[in-house]
Amino acid sequence: MGGQGLWPLAAQLAWTFGAALSVAALVWTLRHGERARPDRLALITAAGASALWCALAAALGAEHPGAALAVTGRNLALIAAIFGLFGADGRSASLRPVRPVIIALVLVQLLQPLVLLIGGRGAGGAAFEARVLIDMLVAIGALLLLHNLYAGAASGLRPLLRWTGIALAGIFAYDLNLAALAYLGGEEPALLADLRGLFAGAMAALLALGMNARGPRLQFSPSRTVTFRTLSLVLIGGYLAAMALVTRSLALIGGDLARAGELLFALAAALAAALLLVSPRLRGWLRVVASKHLFQHRYDYREEWLRFTRTIGRAGSGSASLEERAIQALADITESPSGLLLMPGEDARLELVARWNWPTLEVPAVAGDFRLSALLEQHGLILALDEVRRGIDHHGEAAEVPAWLREAEDAWALVPLLHFDRLVAAIVLARPRSPRQLDWEDFDLLRVAGQQLASYLAEQAGQQALMEASRFDEFNRRIAFVMHDIKNLASQLSLLAANAERHADNPAFRADMLVTLRNSAEKLSALLARLGRYGTGQVAGLAPFDLTALARDVAARFGPLHPVLLTREAPVSVIGNREALEQALIHLVQNAIDASPAETPVLLDVVAERLHASIAVVDQGCGMSSEFVRSGLFKPFVSSKPGGFGIGAFEARELVRAMGGRVAVESREGLGTRFVVTLPLAETARLRAVQDVPDDPREEVA
Repeated sequence: MGGQGLWPLAAQLAWTFGAALSVAALVWTLRHGERARPDRLALITAAGASALWCALAAALGAEHPGAALAVTGRNLALIAAIFGLFGADGRSASLRPVRPVIIALVLVQLLQPLVLLIGGRGAGGAAFEARVLIDMLVAIGALLLLHNLYAGAASGLRPLLRWTGIALAGIFAYDLNLAALAYLGGEEPALLADLRGLFAGAMAALLALGMNARGPRLQFSPSRTVTFRTLSLVLIGGYLAAMALVTRSLALIGGDLARAGELLFALAAALAAALLLVSPRLRGWLRVVASKHLFQHRYDYREEWLRFTRTIGRAGSGSASLEERAIQALADITESPSGLLLMPGEDARLELVARWNWPTLEVPAVAGDFRLSALLEQHGLILALDEVRRGIDHHGEAAEVPAWLREAEDAWALVPLLHFDRLVAAIVLARPRSPRQLDWEDFDLLRVAGQQLASYLAEQAGQQALMEASRFDEFNRRIAFVMHDIKNLASQLSLLAANAERHADNPAFRADMLVTLRNSAEKLSALLARLGRYGTGQVAGLAPFDLTALARDVAARFGPLHPVLLTREAPVSVIGNREALEQALIHLVQNAIDASPAETPVLLDVVAERLHASIAVVDQGCGMSSEFVRSGLFKPFVSSKPGGFGIGAFEARELVRAMGGRVAVESREGLGTRFVVTLPLAETARLRAVQDVPDDPREEVA
């Protein structure tokens, strides 16, 4: 063992660690290694031989014959592993030219024990040179086989060979260098010879890693934040080292001039560091360099997506609009300092909708022609504006890019936002602080992010359209209610005019006609006052009134037009809004008259039961199907009558509900229909206010 003093102990520890690593690799391979691997047995044997070799070298010395025999066994096992890997992907037919090389290597390796037996392990002499030449030949042959193995391997086999190939190449490359230096120097280099066992143990551990099913896919993937910070620390350390070197050199010169120069240099370096550390351009340059040379991809997609969603989801009072947040979310991806959002108008021409950190750029009213919109929509093309300025044209976009965008030197990219192949908007991104060219990764990420932004903008436009439609729907509903009331009044007046032709000489008819005309005029006058109530779902002014008297008035109102009979005369006091309930009953009675044959009476039946009172509107008309009652009767603008508005039953139910009542219906086709309006009795409402009596006695708690 070479070296003096503590070095022999360090060398012995290196061999011991090599033995421990080899044993750990052996145990790992036995427990976790893939059992179907063709090189499994050979690598297990190699790990065991390596552990034995290192242990013998640590205990007895590397020159001991047992150690030499052990390393020979390890090399033979590694050669067998290489041969097994050649047939791993079904290339057994091509093993014929490999077999002679394998056999030659095995025979050459087997010469090692023979030379050792004849010439011993000492340095110098023919036997030493022979042993070194044997090691060199075996190492060169193994490296050539490994090169051919990896170069000719199928793409599916290369992940399998990655770690195993690195370990095998490392072992034989180390042996080749050690043998070459020994041959040229006449003796083994002490340092390399003593570290050989430790290196072999490390390579055995790497072989074990490659034997695991997950091993070929393991890789060191530090986060970009850690990488950027580490790179910054390295640069700061280099800066400090350079400062120390320069100041030390100036100090060695000596003299007042040197000390003044040292002070000036320190101040200048500190000022330069302060300016550079806060420079966005320097930070951007560091990120570009690190992303380009240290990572497979430019972007950390997880971080980009989290930042993207945080920016888009940052809503609330005082925050930027969705359009501005969309610009920022896309600009943050490429570290662009500003941007514009353009949206197509009714004529498909692009118009400026929002800015983000770009107040100075002049944008015309028509930011882009409809042909540019069509081009972006058809091809989904992300325009690199620097290419457009250089005259590069892919799909005819060079002629369609407007002059203001060409002349804006800070304008860097135009990204279309497509939603279901429809152009929703386009975002103009400013040039990043660290200038660079757009590449395929920029295009892919900007295209996906643009589609996501397009869905957000389209959803917002859809919500705004729904709100406008809802307001128009409310307006149309009110107008429909007004038209329905006017239609009822017009029907009554038409019937009155028709009957007047036959009964104009009858004094009683003339009296009834005047009453009907007066009531119609009052209803028309009250119509405007009721417009504010339609659609609000509220009825004001609840008070007790006689339900039977109201039924009598409704029957009298329709008497000159169609027979309407009241079946009971007993007074019943309920709580509600008399005018609203009258309006609801008018709708129901008018519908009953429309469905009934001429001269067939419509019945009004008032009943008081328990805590409620009800009034039933019964006709013997055509009736309604159960399907229509269930799904269409109380649906606005759905009617079973030709020319009907489909509002009467719906409005009647809403008015009754607003008073705390309910409407029920029974109908049979060909037999007729029965509507039942139920309201709380006035006494019930009084007791409820005083004693909080429940609506249904069965709900009382004993």
